[in-house]
Amino acid sequence: MDGEMEGKVALITGGSSGIGRATAAEFAGRGVNVMIGDLDVEGGEETVGLVREIGCDASFVKTDVSQSQEVEMLVAATVDQFGQLDYGFNSAGAVKPHLEAISPTHEYPEENFDQIIAVNLKGVWLCVKHEVREMLTRGGGAIVNASSALGLVGLPNLSGYVASKHGVVGVTKTAALEYADHGIRVNAVCPGYIQTPMTQARLEEPEAKEQIQALHPIGRVGQPEEVAKAVVWLCSDSASFVTGHAMAIDGGWTAG
Repeated sequence: MDGEMEGKVALITGGSSGIGRATAAEFAGRGVNVMIGDLDVEGGEETVGLVREIGCDASFVKTDVSQSQEVEMLVAATVDQFGQLDYGFNSAGAVKPHLEAISPTHEYPEENFDQIIAVNLKGVWLCVKHEVREMLTRGGGAIVNASSALGLVGLPNLSGYVASKHGVVGVTKTAALEYADHGIRVNAVCPGYIQTPMTQARLEEPEAKEQIQALHPIGRVGQPEEVAKAVVWLCSDSASFVTGHAMAIDGGWTAG
């Protein structure tokens, strides 16, 4: 990938921390300018600072990805700021409603289900919708959507989250078929348990950490940078024959 991405532009939602931030840094290391969309203003500005320290330009727009107008404005701001849009990484996710809702399906709060679907699934769909519209005017691009290992398998007490992440895989495969002949590739990453600020509290509980690690045959949880490298590869010319793929980055969780 040496030099091939230099001067390109990536739009990352959910870029204020965790996998999104690591991906912004990975893109910047390849010479890619970055637009961050997120509700977390402080974290978003910190990511902008990180990208600039690496040597690329970056900007932040506060964005609720569940709102079509805000996503449309984010894409427009990206083009206004940088003149183009080459890559999209749609990784914004609902954290609080998911953590509060863990329970069997018959007890799962409907309000939480709706909130999770609105961000994790509709939010990704809206991002793809508006990113593709821009990419069609430019003759191509690459999009990666954040699904999960739980977009490939089920797990008890997480019906909202599991449904949303399975839906992301469906959106990805459909869009990949629709735009393959327009030079737009659409893929998904399906991480296992990744050590991020969102997961840190659980990993600090010895019993929970043991249970979580047991899900991964490789014997540990993942790091954000491991997912980031896969996202950037999927956007690169090295993956030019890859579209419609849901890539498991899960330490073997879904291999069985």
